[in-house]
Amino acid sequence: MPAPEEASPSPLAVHAGQALYTRSFLRIYDTLVYRVNSPLTWRCPKERLVALYDRHVSGNHLDVGVASGVLLDECRFPVPAPDLTLMDLNPSSLAAADRRLRRYRPRLHRADVLRPWGLPHGSVDSVGMCHLLHCLPGTLADKAVVLEHARLVLKPGGTLFGATIPGSGVDHNRSARLQLGLANRHGIMSNRLDRPEDLDAALAAVFPEHEVVVTGSVALFWARTG
Repeated sequence: MPAPEEASPSPLAVHAGQALYTRSFLRIYDTLVYRVNSPLTWRCPKERLVALYDRHVSGNHLDVGVASGVLLDECRFPVPAPDLTLMDLNPSSLAAADRRLRRYRPRLHRADVLRPWGLPHGSVDSVGMCHLLHCLPGTLADKAVVLEHARLVLKPGGTLFGATIPGSGVDHNRSARLQLGLANRHGIMSNRLDRPEDLDAALAAVFPEHEVVVTGSVALFWARTG
């Protein structure tokens, strides 16, 4: 399969999706996201996401869109000293996750996920992508280039896994609808048109094996290379 063409979303739209992750916001991120929003608004508790990591994370792992690094901090790696790379466009997120995960001595890689990642092809056994896709501009068809970028860096038999919040096609409660409206107006999320079936189709176009499971308002997914 040929390398994907570079996407060309508005630089302002790309920036908006990650600009919230300042040093001050990251200090309250775990409380706001995983003690409040995940269990109450999105109805997918942190434990469900950590379990997704436990099931699919490898000893040679790349995490994309790292936020505070809490899921990597709490998951069980299959080896005591994993080879870990953290990738994000936001330097504050990279710094926060690096501090939290310093025991693993992770490599840091700053890059825009919508453009070629600048990492060796076939170099990792797993890629984590949690709560990233709903922050990227465009429709899921536009964002699908990210899945192809992930496929390129995975080894044969490697696994991509993660979670995203679709804007439609799932059962949102009142709090979720309010937060989605606010986040989309400010460009923090761009997921009004994202649907689980579109994610399923995008994964199927890139990977020979995949699964999408909806928990609350969240679509959990995994996909494996051939």
